[in-house]
Amino acid sequence: MIDSKIPTASYGILQQSSANCESDGIVEQVERLGYAILDSGWGAAELESFADAFDKTRRQYIAVHGETRLRDKNEFHTIRLPLVHGDPAFLKLAVNDKLQSALRRLISGKFILNQQNGLINPPRETSSQAAWHRDLPYQHFVSSRPLAINALFCVDDFTRENGATFVLPGSHRAEDFPTQQYLRQNALQVEAKAGSFIVLDCMVFHAAGSNGTNAERRAVNHVFTIPYFKQQIRIAGNIDSANLSSAEMEMLGFDFNEPESIEAYLSGRPDTSGRDSQ
Repeated sequence: MIDSKIPTASYGILQQSSANCESDGIVEQVERLGYAILDSGWGAAELESFADAFDKTRRQYIAVHGETRLRDKNEFHTIRLPLVHGDPAFLKLAVNDKLQSALRRLISGKFILNQQNGLINPPRETSSQAAWHRDLPYQHFVSSRPLAINALFCVDDFTRENGATFVLPGSHRAEDFPTQQYLRQNALQVEAKAGSFIVLDCMVFHAAGSNGTNAERRAVNHVFTIPYFKQQIRIAGNIDSANLSSAEMEMLGFDFNEPESIEAYLSGRPDTSGRDSQ
């Protein structure tokens, strides 16, 4: 909600950004503050189907990899690359029209899905995500344009009580991690409704909050990057491509895998002679 007390008049301004659609507003906020909330546009029935798909895939994932093993590796509250486990709901999340429209504005040129992970913020436990980090971890540089964008889909409402994500606005503009005093004065908790994407510049410092309720808080995180970044887990070869469109295959990284040989590299280069390759 916009505060009605914020002044709207101005003077001495020669240039001003304009916003003609929802995507424009999302892009402006991500570029300036590093984060924004994007409504997916899906209704209650679709959101319920996503929640069911999340729970079903999680049960299958634990059955395959084993609860003990996952807990030993601090992976029990994560589902790695759920879109390759068979339920089409997770590909539907990644190709959401509103999200893709914003991504095309935020990332110059080609981009791919670098990773997708189901995340559970457990009640009254310490989540592995409850520590300040960037989604390009261990990096201390800034760029004039985003190289990677995080889109965190809220399966459940994100509230202060259940550990809604904290962000440090503008931290994608500074190389170093700030002092604890600066964090206390400037960090914000982002509350969002189920069905929203919390869109972040991946260089913004953020952290999951503590879930003080008795229910899990579920989300699906996506990281989209320029193709120069290696995927967390290679998607091509782990998903049935028979029903994928060419645009979906490109977005999933099929066109950007490393050539296995010099011959494979040369075969993938376009022929500039105007004739068929001999």
